[in-house]
Amino acid sequence: MHNYLDFEKPISDLEGKILELKKLAAEDESIDTSEEISRLESRVRDSMQDIYSKLNAWQKTQVARHPQRPHFVDYAKQLFTDFTPLAGDRKFAEDAAIQAGLGRFNGQPVAIIGQEKGSDTKSRLKHNFGSPRPEGYRKAIRVLELADRFSLPVITLIDTAGAYPGVGAEERGQAEAIARSTEMCLNAKVPIISVVIGEGGSGGAIAIATGNRVYMLEHAIYSVISPEGAASILWRDSTRAKEAATNMRITSDDLKSLGVIDAIIPEPLGGAHRDPATVIEATGKTIEAAMKELVPLSGSQLRAERRQKFLDIGRSL
Repeated sequence: MHNYLDFEKPISDLEGKILELKKLAAEDESIDTSEEISRLESRVRDSMQDIYSKLNAWQKTQVARHPQRPHFVDYAKQLFTDFTPLAGDRKFAEDAAIQAGLGRFNGQPVAIIGQEKGSDTKSRLKHNFGSPRPEGYRKAIRVLELADRFSLPVITLIDTAGAYPGVGAEERGQAEAIARSTEMCLNAKVPIISVVIGEGGSGGAIAIATGNRVYMLEHAIYSVISPEGAASILWRDSTRAKEAATNMRITSDDLKSLGVIDAIIPEPLGGAHRDPATVIEATGKTIEAAMKELVPLSGSQLRAERRQKFLDIGRSL
């Protein structure tokens, strides 16, 4: 069953009527509801077009967090072949919030790193709701070093509300692990292509998103802190998250205009959760184009370009 967001009530009402008509027709074959269903489906498309053409920042945040939105495992299954996950940081433990390994993209050997939130209660607990601990970032560093050693392009998929802020994570050096992962991204002499597929939250995201090319899905968000966190700090009132989201400029359009990302990947009407296969295919085409552009460059060129890209952010504003 589809999970509707609060601003999708007009769509929910119309699709509910369509389901009722289909059920009625299935129960009694003498009743022809095809014409009415067609009319309602047209109204659904018009309603979705109207609603999704003017989403505000808070509504986009809700879409980015939609429980049925495709996650890393969905992208890995459709985009990569021979994907072999690598586990553990060789220092403390395995962290399932960060998935990393080796595989092939269009036949090209690549290293793959991404954050996985999980899709049901069991998997969300396993993946810690996509909030990595230090060992997750140290695993990412291990795979980045491996990619650098064997000249493998790196593809990273970002989807986290932020790094896990628990006491144990802080005791094991959360900030240091994030910093070293970011440093490794900056120093690597291989192409790094990053895509924000859902939420890109603070240092937890930038640790694996410091790429030569950084893309965002149309309804993804990318910010230094969650809207709820910003509202709590600024006004000591987390219920003002909607206001904070607007002021923080966290949408793909905002970040493209600020020069933080390179391009926006369109989503199907109604969001990525409405048609996961299509949005994953579009993401794959964007990554393919970036690979063709970056793979011919030398290691020193790739590193210099990547460093300059991040130094330039904000300088022209």
